[in-house]
Amino acid sequence: MIVGVPTEIFPGENCVALTPASTKQLIKLGLEVTIEAGAGNKAGFPDAEYSDAGAKIASSRADVFGSADVICQMKGAGANPETGSSDLDQLRSGQLVIAFHEPLLAHDAIKKLAEKGVSAVSMELVPRITRAQSMDALSSLATVAGYKGVLLAASELPRFFPMFMTAAGTVAPAKVLVLGAGVAGLQAIATAKRLGGVVSGYDVRPVVREQVESLGAKFIELDIETEGAEDSGGYAKEQSEDFIARQQAAMAEVIAAQHVIITTAAIPGRPSPILVTEEMVRGMAPGSVIVDLASERGGNCALTQPGETTVAHGVTILGPVNLATTMPYHASQMYSSNVTTLLKEFLKDGQLEIDMGNDVIEGCLVCTGGEIVHPRVREIVGLAPLEKPAEKPASETDEGGAN
Repeated sequence: MIVGVPTEIFPGENCVALTPASTKQLIKLGLEVTIEAGAGNKAGFPDAEYSDAGAKIASSRADVFGSADVICQMKGAGANPETGSSDLDQLRSGQLVIAFHEPLLAHDAIKKLAEKGVSAVSMELVPRITRAQSMDALSSLATVAGYKGVLLAASELPRFFPMFMTAAGTVAPAKVLVLGAGVAGLQAIATAKRLGGVVSGYDVRPVVREQVESLGAKFIELDIETEGAEDSGGYAKEQSEDFIARQQAAMAEVIAAQHVIITTAAIPGRPSPILVTEEMVRGMAPGSVIVDLASERGGNCALTQPGETTVAHGVTILGPVNLATTMPYHASQMYSSNVTTLLKEFLKDGQLEIDMGNDVIEGCLVCTGGEIVHPRVREIVGLAPLEKPAEKPASETDEGGAN
C-alpha cells in the first residue's frame, strides 16, 4: 500500500503533511511512501532526508496522486478554495484522503469528494476523546498559534513585557489578558508568563479555572451566569445574543486596564463570537495591542481585519491567519505525528480497512463509498440521517455456537 504526500499548494503554506521521521515509521509497518520532490523543503525537510528514510521521491504531483492509495495533506480542496480544486480531478475512487477539509463549511468540495468515491478523513473532526489525543491536529496547530500570537504582540507593543529594575528606575510589567482558555489560550498564557507579563485569563467554561491558575495567571470571573458553556466535544458552545451582550458589558472595565489582549474564542463551523467591541477598543490605552487568533472566522474583535494589521483609536489590532505556516518545522512535526497515528486506525495487516465501529474513524470520516456518512455534515448539507444496519440476533452471529 502506498502513502502519497504532495506539496502543499495553499497560498503561503510552508508545512508538509509527513516528516522523514513519520515516513520511517510507516515504512516499518510495511507501507510504501511517495513524496513529491521538494514537498518538505520549506519546512526544513529536504528530499535527501526522505530518501534516507526509505521514501520514493516523485517528480510530479500527478505521480503522487496516480500511485497512492492514501493521500496525506495539510489542506484538502475544501480548506483550499483558491487553488485546491485541481486536486479533485486527480483523485480516484477508493483513495483515502487525510487532511483538513473544512467539512462544516465547504459543502461543494465535500459533495465532490463523495461523488468521486473518495474516503475523506477530516482532521477537524477527530473526536476529543482520551484515546484520540495523539491524533488531535487542531490542538497541535493551536499550540503554535498561542505561542506565536504572544510573540507578535510583544513585537508590536511599545513597552516591555517584564518588569525591569534599571538605572532610570523601575519599568512596570505589561498587563496581558487572554480570552479563551483552550489549547491556544493556555499556550498564550504560558508564553506571556515566560515573557514576564502580568497575565489574566477568561473563559465561559468555569471548569478551566484550575488550568489557567496552574500556569500562574489570574482567572477573571464575571458576575454573569453561563448557559451550558461546553459541548460534548469539549469545545466552548455558541452562546445566546443576550449572554454575549451581558458578557461584553461586564468585560469592558477589565479590558480597559490591559496593555495586550489575545483572543482565541472559536466555535467549529460558526463565526467567531464578538468579545471585544469597538467601544472597548476605544477605552484601551493608546499603544495597546490586540492579537485576534480567531480572525479566520471573522474575529473576536469587532475591528479585526483577517490577515491584516490595523490601528483604531490608538490600538494596534492584528488578525493573523494560518500562524502554523510561520513555524513550519515544528508545526509539520506535530501534524505529521497526528496523521501517522490516525492512519494506523485505518490499517489492518498492512491494508486499508474502514471500521465504522471504531469511534475514532466514525468521528472523523466525512464520506466513503460515494456517500457522505458523517451525521453532522449530512445534516448541514440537507441529507437525511443514514439508517444504521439492524443488529443480527445472537443466534445468527454465533456461527460456531457455544464452546
